[in-house]
Amino acid sequence: MIVLGRIVAPYGIQGWVRIHPFGDDPLSWKKMPQWWVAASDSESAEWKPFTLKACKAQGKGDLIAAFAEIPDRTAAEAYDGYYIAAPRDALPAPDKDEYYWGDLIGLEVRNLAGVCLGKVDSLLSTGAHDVLRVVDGEEERLIPFVANYVPEVDVLAGLIKVDWEADW
Repeated sequence: MIVLGRIVAPYGIQGWVRIHPFGDDPLSWKKMPQWWVAASDSESAEWKPFTLKACKAQGKGDLIAAFAEIPDRTAAEAYDGYYIAAPRDALPAPDKDEYYWGDLIGLEVRNLAGVCLGKVDSLLSTGAHDVLRVVDGEEERLIPFVANYVPEVDVLAGLIKVDWEADW
């Protein structure tokens, strides 16, 4: 499953939920008639299919969505904090130089000198751009996921090359 976002609050009284998307173009999710919902984003999460009734943009980058399985606000409150996902094969192929966050997690990160900086543990959305959270043991680095700092991503090889010094 590719985690697409997280339910952050109920919206209104008719069972709508507010979703914070992880990535660009969340309105394209409307093409998927079925979304999957789980309490955690771990590999052992139990994803349940939900039928999308409606979805639209709301505020700065968030979505609001209505599902057949969530009939009212009380039911929507029970899903606060849950994750939204889809199977990888249900998603459209990304364009050149575009990636799903789930495809980047676990990739090894090396700088241009070939020094291993760790592996991508997660990504953060800052509004301006996404940030790679690279972890190597106890050490954590936050590297902006922009072309100036990330000249190469090779998902098949499991490697991201960054213009970043080991002591930064």
